[in-house]
Amino acid sequence: MVKLSVIVPFYNVQQYAPDTLKSLRANTREDFEFILVDDCSTDGTPDILARAERELPGAVVVRHEQNGGLATARNTGIDRARGEYLTFLDGDDWLAPGYFPQLLSAIEELGCDFVRTDHVQCTGRARSIHRVPHGRRWTVMNPREAILPADRSTSVDYAYAWAGIYHRRLVDRGVLHFTHGLRTAEDRPWIWKLHREAESFAAVGLLGVYYRRGVASSLTQIGDVRQLDFIRAFDQVIEETAADPEADKLLPKAVRTYCAIMAHHLGQIERFEPAVARKLRSMSASALKRMPQDVLAEVMDSMDAQRAARLRRVRRRAVGTRTVAA
Repeated sequence: MVKLSVIVPFYNVQQYAPDTLKSLRANTREDFEFILVDDCSTDGTPDILARAERELPGAVVVRHEQNGGLATARNTGIDRARGEYLTFLDGDDWLAPGYFPQLLSAIEELGCDFVRTDHVQCTGRARSIHRVPHGRRWTVMNPREAILPADRSTSVDYAYAWAGIYHRRLVDRGVLHFTHGLRTAEDRPWIWKLHREAESFAAVGLLGVYYRRGVASSLTQIGDVRQLDFIRAFDQVIEETAADPEADKLLPKAVRTYCAIMAHHLGQIERFEPAVARKLRSMSASALKRMPQDVLAEVMDSMDAQRAARLRRVRRRAVGTRTVAA
C-alpha cells in the first residue's frame, strides 16, 4: 500500500528541477510515490524528468500534451495518486532531508483531515521563516474556526498547497481538487473550500519546505493577462462563501481579502502591459459591482485610505465611462 503520494508539477524549470529532485531523493521511503507532472515543458525539463523516473524510487512521470497551468497539473497528480495521504511540491522548490516522514508522522499522530506547516521563503540568498497564521499548534480544531477574524491574517490567507499534508478522504469528498484552468491564485478557492468543508485540521511547526520566490518564469513576476485569473479565483470564493450557511459571518473576510488583492494589483499596474492594465481596471470595476454591496461598503470604510482610494477610483472611472457612452 502507498502511504504518501507527493504531487510535483513542472513547467520549464530546467534550472531548478535537479535541486527539487535531489531533495525528493532525500525523502524517499518504500511506501512513498512521487507523481511528477510535466505540464508540456518546452525546455530541458522533460529529459530531466525522464532520468528521474529511472533513478528516483517511486517516481512516475505524467506528461501533458498541452500546457494547462498549475491547478490542472495538480489535479492530474491527484487523479493518479494512490496514497492514503497526499502532499504537494512545486517544481522549482525543494525540501529538507527527511521532511516528508516527519510530516506524515504528524498527521498520523493528530488523526485529522489535514495539517498545515510553516515554510522557509528563499529570495536570492535571503532566507525568512513564514509561519501559519494560526496561534495554536499541535491542536486539532474545526477548520472553519480558523477563517476569521476578517481584519487579521488567518489560515485562509496562507494559501500554499505545499505547506501541508492531506488525508485521502478529502479527495473522496471532492474537497482537494483545484479549479481547472486557473493560471494564478489557484490556491485561493482551494484553501477556502478546505476550511469550509473539511472537518478537522491542525497547524504544526515543522520546517522543511523551501519556497523559491522571485523566479523570473513565475506568474507572480509576469505582468500578462494570466495574472488576471485572480479575479476568477476570488469570484469563486465569494460565490461559494455566499452559499454557505454561515455566509453572513464569513463574507466580510472573503470580500476584504478580495479587495486587498485587487488593490495590490492596481497599485502595481505599471508592471502590466498597457492592454492588460486596461483590462485589469475594467474587470476590477465589474468585480466590485458583483460583490455584496453592503459588505463591500463596510469593508472599504475599514480599509486603509490608500487601498480604499484605489478601489474607489476604479469604481468612479467605470461609472463615468458608462455615463459618457450613454
